[in-house]
Amino acid sequence: MNAAVEFIGTGMNSQVDEQELERIRYMRCIKASKRVRWDIEADVFRGRVFDFSRKFLPDGLTKVHELGFLAPLEKRTMSHVQGRTYARMFGLIERYIGAKVLELANANSLGDPVMLEGLVRFSDEEIKHQEMFRRIESTIGAKMPGGYVQVADPIEVARMVLGKSSWAVLALTCHIELFTQVHYRESIERDEELSDLYRDVFRYHWLEECQHAVIDEIEWKREDDLLTAVEREKGVEDLVSLLRALDGVLKSQAAADAAYFMRLCDRTFTAGQQQDIRDTMLRAYRWQYITSGLQHPHFEKLLSSMVTDAQMRRIRAALGPTLN
Repeated sequence: MNAAVEFIGTGMNSQVDEQELERIRYMRCIKASKRVRWDIEADVFRGRVFDFSRKFLPDGLTKVHELGFLAPLEKRTMSHVQGRTYARMFGLIERYIGAKVLELANANSLGDPVMLEGLVRFSDEEIKHQEMFRRIESTIGAKMPGGYVQVADPIEVARMVLGKSSWAVLALTCHIELFTQVHYRESIERDEELSDLYRDVFRYHWLEECQHAVIDEIEWKREDDLLTAVEREKGVEDLVSLLRALDGVLKSQAAADAAYFMRLCDRTFTAGQQQDIRDTMLRAYRWQYITSGLQHPHFEKLLSSMVTDAQMRRIRAALGPTLN
């Protein structure tokens, strides 16, 4: 490996150097994947159930601290509602990610065996994550009152996303993988008031997503290197379209979750309080799934290195309302 790194620094052949660096990064991801490999039942659940006497998500993600008129029990209930959606949204998102990674693996089936192994491991782990999130939904759903609604169909969303340019799909995926890590390390991991099982779910999820984020970046940059200026412009348009579509899902889900939450509370809210609940729910979901990713320093650096200043301004302008 030292020899490879030395060779990378010689500048003799930049294209070969970059390919070798990518291969080394893939090897490291494979090594980490083998080291952290976990099982849903044996390692994560271990016969445990979710503790509804504790929160599921931290206040920094739910933004429930902005609703001063809620009682402590009501704030905890909101964390349960949002926590249920948080897990379901990851199940929805990973449906398309798994399909995309399988597509990449198939395209590389006769290529570099190290990269193929990395992609196959990635897809296997995504399938496992989908199974885990289905398990979470069935477990939480069995304990919460009826009336909860998931507004988006995972298969329909996957088909819509995969219909866009590969550059845009990989950009969206990198954005998701990065905010997943931020949520866990800066919020979920640190909150001792959360249900132990809920926190552990996202700890184990994070352990494998660390490798996924690296592979996402490699594949996104590789795709970017192949594009013409016209194709990259299409990619930018598609990325904006995907983020707007995601925002549409969030608007509908936030409205449904706000209504469900208010039905769970044993009192009547004023018209102003009802609007505050709806607005806060949407603001929380936009932060969770859009803003925290777009404002991630590494994602901003990657994106700005691939697009023109004018394209970056257009992206920010188009998504301005979702970032407030």
